[in-house]
Amino acid sequence: MRELAGLNFPIDATMRLVGGKWKCAILCHLMDGGELRTGELRRLLVGVSQKVLTEQLRELERDGLVSRTVHPEVPPRVEYRLTELGGSLRPIIDAMCEWGSGYLEQARPGV
Repeated sequence: MRELAGLNFPIDATMRLVGGKWKCAILCHLMDGGELRTGELRRLLVGVSQKVLTEQLRELERDGLVSRTVHPEVPPRVEYRLTELGGSLRPIIDAMCEWGSGYLEQARPGV
């Protein structure tokens, strides 16, 4: 897990772990899809580059929120899934999605 020195508030720790343009979306898709391959995640995350997706997945793995399984096949098959710690974020991610839905309804009425 990453060093948490210099964090003064609990929200700082949460944002350090799930902050970033794609991390919440990755977590959301893993919550919905169980175990997903890198290519599946890339198709679900329209606009993410392979480099950024790899970086975000590595950070989530390093922080203990996702686990990575490499299957000994040719070519190698790599799958990601939530850890127990990552799954504990479900209420937070769900609340953020619900809030975002309400916001979009207000911001774009009738769309």
